Amino acid sequence: MFNVTSMPFTLTNVATTINCYFSIFLLIFGVVGNLLNLLVLSQRSLRSNACAWLFLISSVFNLISLLAGLPTRVLSSWTIVVTDEVEWLCRLRVFLVLASRTAAAWLIMFATFDRWLLSCRHIHYRRLSKLKNAQRAMICILFLSCFIYSSIFYCYQANLRNTPLKCYSQTTMCRIISDQIYLCFTVLIPTILMICFSLLTLSNVRRMHHRLQMSLLTELSQTMIRKRRRFRLLDRHLLVMLLVQIGFFILFTFPQGIEMIYLTVTRNDFKSTSQLTIENAIFTFTLSLTYLASGMPFYVYTISGGRAFQQAFFRFIARLIVN
Repeated sequence: MFNVTSMPFTLTNVATTINCYFSIFLLIFGVVGNLLNLLVLSQRSLRSNACAWLFLISSVFNLISLLAGLPTRVLSSWTIVVTDEVEWLCRLRVFLVLASRTAAAWLIMFATFDRWLLSCRHIHYRRLSKLKNAQRAMICILFLSCFIYSSIFYCYQANLRNTPLKCYSQTTMCRIISDQIYLCFTVLIPTILMICFSLLTLSNVRRMHHRLQMSLLTELSQTMIRKRRRFRLLDRHLLVMLLVQIGFFILFTFPQGIEMIYLTVTRNDFKSTSQLTIENAIFTFTLSLTYLASGMPFYVYTISGGRAFQQAFFRFIARLIVN
């Protein structure tokens, strides 16, 4: 017969087990995927493309986020982790995880912006889609991410009790500020901009196709031919890769955003031990989903990237076999 009094203990054990083994899977899945991304996207045929270069650098930041965040989660199931006990390591770990995750999200947003520029009718906008501008955007994103999360070195403290994690914001005000910064700058704002630029890009592509069809009824001008070539095979595949990745990014990051809103709204409510245990288990699961978002890009690109990405991957494998 089910014992209600043992429910918190049972839920804690289940959450710990899931956290351990799911984190091991995420670490292997994510590190291997991002390393393959770096090797494939750094090939000459792809790295000169601004959008592909943004994908490449976002994989670097995703890799940093995974390596900074997941090993300690795995070890915490078996032993005491120094990042939960030593304050400066606690702060450094959280800073690396959040700043790199934020940078990766904004790089994907800029990749969406790059696709929109390339789909625009006016040549002035299309000319802005170049590697040099993508590199400048990356530098700005890196500084912005580091600045936004500099508050971690004041707010976070190690070895806390009655918090979702042992390394967490030490005061209620710090928790509210930290959660809202993450929710706004890592989840909501880049996601909203991704959706907006994706819709604008799709609208531009539809209008371009319509103009091409109309011009074919008369004469296909050189200008239209050039516009058509702008969305050559690689560009179309990059657009599809980008749209699929945005969909998964929303799917895997929004649950934690919703959980943070809930925790902020109910922070002053009385909660039983069972309720706190359930909330901590949900928090652990939604946190794991964010790591899944950081580890999935290679697999998304392989499935949705068409022949452009797949052929680059097979060329890399062939070179490994030959060497």
